Amino acid sequence: MPDFDAETFRTVLRRFATGVAVVTTWDGDRPWGTTVNSFSSVSLRPPLVLVAFDRGRRIVPALRRTGRYAVNILGEGDRGLADCFAGGPTSGDERAQLCGAEWRPGATGLPVLVGAIAALECTVVDVHPAGDHDLYLARVDSATAAGAEPMPLLYYSGRYLRIERASSHELEGKAER
Repeated sequence: MPDFDAETFRTVLRRFATGVAVVTTWDGDRPWGTTVNSFSSVSLRPPLVLVAFDRGRRIVPALRRTGRYAVNILGEGDRGLADCFAGGPTSGDERAQLCGAEWRPGATGLPVLVGAIAALECTVVDVHPAGDHDLYLARVDSATAAGAEPMPLLYYSGRYLRIERASSHELEGKAER
């Protein structure tokens, strides 16, 4: 039995920096999206990714109906979009219009944000219950990346971060296979 409360757990998890993405899908005949930072790659062969959603999130019924989602990875200038899709001071109608972001149907027909630095269009292959969330494991059907090396929008300790001064280093150890 854990000897800590949910707030302590949340505080510890906030020490792990993550990228910020918007997951989009179709809600009937209109696009819908929501901000996530619980996104992860799972496998290269086959290409699989995972997104975790609280069962009460507005996007969950649409995900269950369509069985498909796109992961739109946001760039450092997309804080306003991240806030809007997270349910900031906006109405459901604005989120249904993808927060005013320019979008297009992707290669598989899912709504993809034009300004995203990368996007993955996916088909759900399994859903696993995990506490108060469900894990949506999906096969990647299409992948696109914009630009040479655009800067990502990062999230750390309840705040957005930008990479101001970064240095890049080659791995010193041997890569595992």
